[in-house]
Amino acid sequence: MASALGRLAWLSALRNARSSRLTRSIGPGRTAAPCRTATCTPSGAIPPKPKKTPFGLVRIALVLVPFLYVGTLISKNFAALLEEHDIFVPEDDDDDD
Repeated sequence: MASALGRLAWLSALRNARSSRLTRSIGPGRTAAPCRTATCTPSGAIPPKPKKTPFGLVRIALVLVPFLYVGTLISKNFAALLEEHDIFVPEDDDDDD
């Protein structure tokens, strides 16, 4: 019985610790509305605009193209391996009737 009460007290303390991260405490037993630090500072001011990453599309292309090419090569080689070992061989159906 005592261990169950200890677990219950521990869980309620854990729940209070998690909820206290999302809300600011005004006083004992009172909380304010949730405040996200990404949209406002502790004083309530709006932070400046984030820095824009230059060459965003170029960076995406520099990563995407090589990985697509490598994936294509792996697929082609694996399909050739399957065909070589007669695991998956498409049938040649000639419809020359």
